[in-house]
Amino acid sequence: MKPGRVLFYLATAELLAMAPWFSASAVAPALAQRWTLSPGGVAWLTISVQVGFVVGALVSATLTLPDRWSARRLLAGSALLAAAATGAVAVAPSAASAVALRFVTGACLAGVYPPGMKIVAGWFRAGRGLALGLLVGALTIGSAGPHLVRWAVPAESWRLVLAAAAVSAVGGAVLALRVPHDGPYAAPAPPFDWRAVPRLLRDPPTLLANAGYLGHMWELYAMWTWIASWLVASEAARGASDGPGARAALLTFAVIGAGALGSWLAGGAADRWGRTLVTSVALAISGGCCLAAGVLFGGPLVVLVPVLLVWGVAIVADSAQFSAAVSELAPRDLVGTALTLQTSLGFLLTIATIYLLPVLATHVGWRWVMSVLAAGPALGIWAMLALRRRPEALALAGGRR
Repeated sequence: MKPGRVLFYLATAELLAMAPWFSASAVAPALAQRWTLSPGGVAWLTISVQVGFVVGALVSATLTLPDRWSARRLLAGSALLAAAATGAVAVAPSAASAVALRFVTGACLAGVYPPGMKIVAGWFRAGRGLALGLLVGALTIGSAGPHLVRWAVPAESWRLVLAAAAVSAVGGAVLALRVPHDGPYAAPAPPFDWRAVPRLLRDPPTLLANAGYLGHMWELYAMWTWIASWLVASEAARGASDGPGARAALLTFAVIGAGALGSWLAGGAADRWGRTLVTSVALAISGGCCLAAGVLFGGPLVVLVPVLLVWGVAIVADSAQFSAAVSELAPRDLVGTALTLQTSLGFLLTIATIYLLPVLATHVGWRWVMSVLAAGPALGIWAMLALRRRPEALALAGGRR
């Protein structure tokens, strides 16, 4: 099978399998009403996924599961388990049980996203940045999918959103098995080594790449989680009364899904013009949109929507490039540990902003809460420009920094 066809199957599998991630967020108002959840309680429906993802990633890396079971089989099995956990949320008897199921979902998705990246690396040597960008773009659309389903069904039919996400993940599992093997360039990954963590944290170029990634993650998942609530509040502020919840769901799908375009464009651009340049530009645009969101809050959609779409494109455009940078900068014998460490630190950081935004909104309103996220891109730009000035940056993207 040709690499292009493999990428098609794999990207489509990731698109379908990642639907469970924001399935509960898409129906958060219904779940909050059902269990009388506070804003902090609603946040835990997504935070538990983040925590589960970190735990799953660490367990998978420590036990080298993608090598023991084959990455494509691990992806398929994990997608099936995520589907089961997502479907079970629809009949969960309590918020606590739903949070536990969401934790399981996150742990299972750690067997979907990283193994998918490993398979791409196993099939692509030249053009790897573009291939990874296409994969991240596909899973971005998949993550946004539940919001589209929420727009298409009545609010009281929220269980259909969860059911659709579960069925989608099953489809992803089936497609993953169409990939014949893990790739001609696949190599066993060394197990996660805790003893190597201090060494990686003292390695300046790797540390700067991780700092850029942390700035990116400070913003990304908080925006993805709460943009629907922000849009509902914005619609209320401008006096809209004709289905603001459904409209917000559709716009949320469009904003998050627009990230696919950013990932595709940035993947090719980074291979051509350099990772530090592309990530810095993406961070600058997304940071500017964080600040602009408050100014445009409650304004007409004809002005607001284009800015939000640009934000959606930019906010995830740099995501795959931070992973590519660490894989190029870390010591060869520690690449597996370095990538796992980067992912774990990034998703742990998302817990802070996912929890912070709704709590802050209860005190100051939704208008300006997105501005808090601009601190992340500012840190990321500083880190990537500092990395660009170091001689080690010549290892990036074939010397293109």
